Amino acid sequence: MRGGRLHDGKLPGEKLQGGAGMRLGLQTRAVHAGEPNRHGVGGPVATNVCHSSTFTFSSVAEMKKWAEGKSKAYIYTRYGNPTLAVAEKKIAALEGAEAAVVTASGMAAISSALLGALKTGDEVISTADLYGGSYRLMRDVFPDMGIKVHLVGTDLAGMEELVSAKTKVIYVETPTNPTLRLVDLRRVIAFAKKHKLVSMIDNTFATPLQQQPIAMGFDMVVHSATKYLGGHSDIIAGAAAGSAAWMKRVQQMVIYLGGSMDPGAAYLLIRGMKTIGLRMERQSANTLAVARYLEKHPKVARVYYPGLRSHPDHVLAKRQMSGFGAMMAFDLKGGLAAARRFCERVRIFLLAASLGGVESLVILPIYSSHYDMSMKELARVGVSPGTVRMSVGIEDVGDLIGDLEWALG
Repeated sequence: MRGGRLHDGKLPGEKLQGGAGMRLGLQTRAVHAGEPNRHGVGGPVATNVCHSSTFTFSSVAEMKKWAEGKSKAYIYTRYGNPTLAVAEKKIAALEGAEAAVVTASGMAAISSALLGALKTGDEVISTADLYGGSYRLMRDVFPDMGIKVHLVGTDLAGMEELVSAKTKVIYVETPTNPTLRLVDLRRVIAFAKKHKLVSMIDNTFATPLQQQPIAMGFDMVVHSATKYLGGHSDIIAGAAAGSAAWMKRVQQMVIYLGGSMDPGAAYLLIRGMKTIGLRMERQSANTLAVARYLEKHPKVARVYYPGLRSHPDHVLAKRQMSGFGAMMAFDLKGGLAAARRFCERVRIFLLAASLGGVESLVILPIYSSHYDMSMKELARVGVSPGTVRMSVGIEDVGDLIGDLEWALG
């Protein structure tokens, strides 16, 4: 710090200047990282939104420099935009990464990151427990592109037998959607280093506040920024973070395939990220209380939340996460009929897809994230027709539990 200010609005190495090497906290980074200098006279506090689709050059010579890769000037928003750049720097700071890329959706980030590391003839090892969109990308799209996918469980059993000279990527999601199983990240990193694989992780559920995969050794992190990074159910967005070299590859895929973020969405993402620490603290506390209530309810067969001692990965969660998150799921003893009745009786919880907003939501995975999956595929990842997924918001926890008591009554 200089005079109590962030020098030039930047966070070099996330360290306080003149502060004995003290690192800035994640919530401080969420507020200030990536922002321009806001200490000039009359300077705006809020981030400016650059809605322009295209940008001028001062001369043909400058345009030629850009075409030759010798200039970082903005040319067209699909290639880059000042508002997008703020969002990218903020996400990179939160993840502890060299760089980040924002995209039009979480699936745009996931597909662009994977295609930045894979080509026809390559193979990828992935956990089977994935968001349904990611799973269908692996199951339905990659084989048609000549990319072979090998699936393993969250215990990673058998991955040594699956690796070959063609294997290029190992991809995991933890905690998983929707049953909140965990993958041992240290094992993944050791395996990737041993076989010289690119390691990728979907960090959407944990968020960078509760899990830091880059610091642990992962090459790339991806997010559906629609969820906790945005936090208000009002944008569709994605993000990837990692080294500058890998993000250049991801950015190329975004440019080629067109999955670029709109500046208006980038502004809402920036605004949302500024409160992520407050939101996650409240939502995580609410979720633990709700999970404990449901675990004791006579109509509930099983609760999936890593913050409970009954969760099979509770010890692993305590070791590799700094919190347990705000997602959970549960099975009702009456199966699908009971789950449908519950979802139609809640009043504060909203019956809606997506997650991570300030509102509490419930959904049946078989009709949303995990539609078009066979009973065998569902059973492999522990999802039953009566599984209810819950995204817990910031409402008063007494009201949430009261709503559950009514819905289960």
